[in-house]
Amino acid sequence: MKKLLTALITGALLASASGVAQAEKIALVGGRLIDGTAALPVKDSVVLIDDGIIQKVGQIDSLPVPDGYRVVSTEGHDVLPGLWENHAHIQLTGHSDYVHWQRAYQDRFVDEIMPASLVQLLLAGVTSVRDLGAPLEDTRIIKERLETGAIPGPNLYASGPFLQYEVDEWQSHYRWAVPTVEDAVRKVNMLADAGMEIVKLIDQDDLPREIAQTIIDQAHKRGMKVVAHAHKPDEIRLGVEMGVDNFEHTGLTTAPEYPEDVMTALKERTATGIFDGLLFWTPTVEGLWSYEETIKNPEHLDDKCWHRGLEPDTIADIQQSIEDPGHLTYSQLVPLRKPTLKRKIEQLKESGVVLLIGTDSGIPMKFHCQSTWHEMAVWVDDLGFGPMETIRAATYWPAVMMGVQDRYGSVTEGKVADIIAIRGDVLKYMNLTRDIDMVMKDGVIYKQDGIVNEAALQR
Repeated sequence: MKKLLTALITGALLASASGVAQAEKIALVGGRLIDGTAALPVKDSVVLIDDGIIQKVGQIDSLPVPDGYRVVSTEGHDVLPGLWENHAHIQLTGHSDYVHWQRAYQDRFVDEIMPASLVQLLLAGVTSVRDLGAPLEDTRIIKERLETGAIPGPNLYASGPFLQYEVDEWQSHYRWAVPTVEDAVRKVNMLADAGMEIVKLIDQDDLPREIAQTIIDQAHKRGMKVVAHAHKPDEIRLGVEMGVDNFEHTGLTTAPEYPEDVMTALKERTATGIFDGLLFWTPTVEGLWSYEETIKNPEHLDDKCWHRGLEPDTIADIQQSIEDPGHLTYSQLVPLRKPTLKRKIEQLKESGVVLLIGTDSGIPMKFHCQSTWHEMAVWVDDLGFGPMETIRAATYWPAVMMGVQDRYGSVTEGKVADIIAIRGDVLKYMNLTRDIDMVMKDGVIYKQDGIVNEAALQR
């Protein structure tokens, strides 16, 4: 014990002296490890990390810390894989007027809005994010800056613009109309050539069947995943038939449940594949579930965590747009949709789809520093999900969906060291995920003991 304490003190002194966190040899020692797999939690865990890669995982009594490792205590913490946010909009950050936002901030996305969104996600424990809908060139630039280390942030898997049949002019920079089969091939290739990993379809039931099928087939030919909205029954029916990989949302209407034939189609689809044939679904329910509570108590909208990285005039503009949550046109139907959520979630569970944590982060009143933990807490506290399945829906299964489970999604040997630590028992109190005490990305510690390592954020 004396040797361990000496190592802890020495490590802390070295960290404070160096100022800038770097990928190094680090030993996370003492916490309960929930590794993202189906394994039981491991108490008194040791995780050895070298140059951003997990080398060994064990326990204090059987895995000694080798010389040369800096010891970081995780005593009293649950240690988890970094979270995934599976439905974000990093070009948005909570403003309620989309037309105004797109007009006023389009030339600020790359240098202000998107980098701010990414840092807020990272400090909230999100080490991987799926961004579903943004201008292509802006997204390409942001991905390049992340990859070169010019800006900090999570691993970014992006779709670029939505693909749909018709688009209003004010949306045309981040939504693309696809009027022909030839255009479908061309635009999917443009996305793939720019480094996008995902194609996002919306209103696919409005597209001629041949065009929609061409989009999906070409995306798969280029190694891309296809996500699609599931607001309308026909979007789901067609998406299932045509091979969509992941559905998004739970529907915009007040219908009490999904139609019987839709459920039959989902069950048939989930019965045809094993691991490679999984069908995923990101329901994004918390914003709907909690809207009436936000009207009663909007205090969380004043949390300054969402100010990080934004200019004062941007912050003021967002604040004025959401100062009266009960009057937002965007949300007027929400109170009628909330009573349908539990039944729809029950149906999705019964269907065999693999459910993922995602939030629509960035839409009105949904801030990147809050959205993911809000969703996880509602899943467990209100919608009947177990804490372990909720954690896996935010860690392991998203990596499988994106085909990167060989590198991400679990705290196991050989994986990238994207790891978080949370003080307390997250399996009993899921809302502890609101305060991530330690955030490690690629073996670099960006937050420790709840304190942001500002030096690590400066590139």
